Amino acid sequence: MGRRKKPLPLFERVTIADVGAEGKAVAKVDDVVIFTTHVVPGDIVDLQVFRKKRRFMEARVVNIHKYSSERTDAFCQHFGTCGGCKWQYLPYDKQLFYKEKQVTEQLRRIGHLELPEITPIKGSDKTTFYRNKLEFTFSNKRWLTQDEIDTEKTFENMNALGFHIPGMFDKVLDIEKCWLQTESSNDIRNEIRAYALKNNLSFFDIRNQEGFLRNLIIRTASTGELMVIVSFFHESEEERISLLEHVKTKFPEITSLMYVINEKANDTITDQEIICFSGRDHIFEEMEGLQFKIGPKSFYQTNSEQAYELYKIAREYASLTGDEVVYDLYTGTGTIANFVAGKAKKVVGIEYVPEAIEDAKVNSELNDIKNTSFFAGDMKAILTPEFVEENGQPDVIITDPPRAGMHDDVVKVMLQAAPKKIVYVSCNPATQARDLTLLDEGYRIVKVQPVDMFPHTHHVENVVLLERREN
Repeated sequence: MGRRKKPLPLFERVTIADVGAEGKAVAKVDDVVIFTTHVVPGDIVDLQVFRKKRRFMEARVVNIHKYSSERTDAFCQHFGTCGGCKWQYLPYDKQLFYKEKQVTEQLRRIGHLELPEITPIKGSDKTTFYRNKLEFTFSNKRWLTQDEIDTEKTFENMNALGFHIPGMFDKVLDIEKCWLQTESSNDIRNEIRAYALKNNLSFFDIRNQEGFLRNLIIRTASTGELMVIVSFFHESEEERISLLEHVKTKFPEITSLMYVINEKANDTITDQEIICFSGRDHIFEEMEGLQFKIGPKSFYQTNSEQAYELYKIAREYASLTGDEVVYDLYTGTGTIANFVAGKAKKVVGIEYVPEAIEDAKVNSELNDIKNTSFFAGDMKAILTPEFVEENGQPDVIITDPPRAGMHDDVVKVMLQAAPKKIVYVSCNPATQARDLTLLDEGYRIVKVQPVDMFPHTHHVENVVLLERREN
């Protein structure tokens, strides 16, 4: 017989000491780091280890002896079950403290970088109802809460319209009220669910790939405009038209009511035809008098008001005088490019997604901006020394890459292009730190400004200004 594995340890009365990367709570026992969740610094807890690695352990909280004075009450009825807004029990000023600390530690620990004094984090004025886009899932596999399970009832209705339970691809939490998007979003979702239940419309079964109603996307804009997209698994014309007519009548304020028939195995609709049922096929967002056209597939920063603050910092760091050639890498729908164009001689935007580049061009036309040009393709394939020669030597490069950061080849071309300034906007300080280390040979960090785009989550954006080293 093989040796039985030693049971994993249970640690009692451990004080939670800190918040680490990815928002996990951190404790230490005999100099071993233990990561856990759903607790805050100052809580005294019992921890059951479930994963043991050489340098750290992971544990779940099995008992709380004493709550921290840093704790506050969560305001959402779905908190703890829903996977979003995990930091509700931390007061907002503490959330900002830990986010700023995260940026500092990642830049120092991963990048070993020489840093100026970091500008205090810019918090979001709105800490609830701040998102402009949410996607909900229809499912015939409703997640039962512990309270419901404890009643031992049998439930007639197992349909849900809400969010996926973390780690459960086929289970969806029925959402009554979400605090992330305006009240109209809650009203529309709840009304669609009530109509579907009343009219016996089938909710999607992801395992068996059957059912009628699949997803619901709601987009709102600071202009007050509203887009609703209903995703059906198959066409059933009469039922589809009846539902959409009901939504149109009940919510005349919807600017753009659209639908898609998505028969694929996955939920993405970027490769599907999205059809306008009523209104127009886009809404408008506005920033400093500039209009941005948002279609059903367009990317736009999900916290509109805080995106404006982020872009103002990027523009301020670029300190343009009107004579500069600016490259905007990972330009998306050209929001930053168009936002800074008024103060630049020329702006060149590059982006991987062709549809986004078409949006960027439309946004320039819409605002009568004539000094932008946009290119679609893989960044490392487009941004070559030949491209720089053709489009002009950049005086300033603004880069806002995805979470994975920049490819080494992109960093190399940036170093070769040798702009006076680089403004690096990041949604992941860890990969930003890695990229800044590569840029360190030619650039020094002059300013660092963390920005909170997503209250009640561990995510943090960071803007860094780099200036060329003069040898």
